[in-house]
Amino acid sequence: MKIEHIALWTYRLEEMKAFYEKYFNAVSNDLYHNRKKGFRSFFLSFGDGARLELMQMEGIPLNRNSTIEQYTGLIHFAISVKSREEVDSLTARLKADGFPLVDGPRQTGDGYYESVILDPDGNRIEITA
Repeated sequence: MKIEHIALWTYRLEEMKAFYEKYFNAVSNDLYHNRKKGFRSFFLSFGDGARLELMQMEGIPLNRNSTIEQYTGLIHFAISVKSREEVDSLTARLKADGFPLVDGPRQTGDGYYESVILDPDGNRIEITA
């Protein structure tokens, strides 16, 4: 078995799509639009592994979780890059472009080299090697 995809609700569908394409080389499918439900989505692929579905629909309430504090439930997902140097350079690029750095880059006790940044909606992404 494998995780097929993870989905995120957003009110910034095009901005979020552009973010993942620009910084993580995501490849998007064409926009899916269910006019009856007012639902729109993109599936983003990253070469291999799970895809990311970005979804938008009026009436979905904003997330009450803090972007810094942690709560039960899904708190982050990780995107693996090829090297520690790539973790460092991508982290520096994201930080320079104004995206919040939550932690790192650092070596973790369980063997990862990672940083944690926030996407435009405040979702935590671990950049790991």
